[in-house]
Amino acid sequence: MSLTLTVDGPRWRAHLESVADANPGIVPVAKGNGYGFTLGRLARKAQWLKDRHHDVTALAVGTYLEIPEVATRWDGDIVVLTPWRPFVEPLDAALAGRVIHTVSRLADLDQLLTRAPGSRVVLERTTSMRRHGMTGRELWEAGEVLRRHSGARLEGVALHLPLQQGNHLGEVGRLLTDAVAADAGITTVWVSHLTAGELATLREQYADFTIRPRIGTQLWLGDRGALTVTATVLDVHDVEKGDSFGYRARTAPKSGHLLVVSGGTAHGIGLEAPTGESSIKARAATIARGGMDAVGFVRSPYSIDGKQRLFAEPPHMQASMLFLPHGAHVPAVGDTVDVRVRYTATTFDRVVVT
Repeated sequence: MSLTLTVDGPRWRAHLESVADANPGIVPVAKGNGYGFTLGRLARKAQWLKDRHHDVTALAVGTYLEIPEVATRWDGDIVVLTPWRPFVEPLDAALAGRVIHTVSRLADLDQLLTRAPGSRVVLERTTSMRRHGMTGRELWEAGEVLRRHSGARLEGVALHLPLQQGNHLGEVGRLLTDAVAADAGITTVWVSHLTAGELATLREQYADFTIRPRIGTQLWLGDRGALTVTATVLDVHDVEKGDSFGYRARTAPKSGHLLVVSGGTAHGIGLEAPTGESSIKARAATIARGGMDAVGFVRSPYSIDGKQRLFAEPPHMQASMLFLPHGAHVPAVGDTVDVRVRYTATTFDRVVVT
């Protein structure tokens, strides 16, 4: 009676190994909901990779609040991707030596090193993402700050690149010029969203730098064939045209069946993040969904007989109600149906690794 993620263990582990092999120095990213697997499970799997690959030495988390959940399952360094700010609570002394802070503002660098003189830091250089980071001039000034705090441990420079298609190497080259000009002894680059080909070229062109690719989605979700999501059928009801049902007393548009299945808003079912697509096809799909919603028909992520079925009404907290027209195959109570989800926005009742 649950929303379940089933993982083909051998296939998934083989994929993790292949990504680690193709990306020397990989930094697995475990953040948010753990890409659907949970943070704890990803930390354990990162430890498994570390035991097999001597160059897997750091795990990246999204925020400081995620550190405790991974720290007991992973024994290496922990990089926090969200930049340090003065309102961050001090670290537990037992963890401080393992944590690498991302610093994106000069004032923060000085404050952090004043409060915790031996801190390990990565300086973030702003990219065309324009999310966080220092300018080239600020990077040079950061070198001056570091020289005043002789106990600081500089771990390199961080580059968070956009997900655009095309070659990032021109931008990376310009940014690494700033890193060299900072004269701070930067020898390591922590970078996101480069292709395997771009990483290989970068290593060749900048052999003096150690490249640490931070990889999350490609690592954990790169082989979707190893992942199956299913929901349990909890109830089945016959309905005739005009019969009322649900919280809002909607009426059935035709004869058929109502299915109550596991999975609701508490799991992330029916909650949709803004799409990044801007094509005409994507916009047309959005308009079509809006039109269906206006008349009470919304396509659900649940599939029966290979077809995505319609929500009978908006999902409930832990269950959803689907409408099956007359003539469609009707699953029995206790059967499972396939569900298509966005893993980074879904919480599963169970994760089963075979």
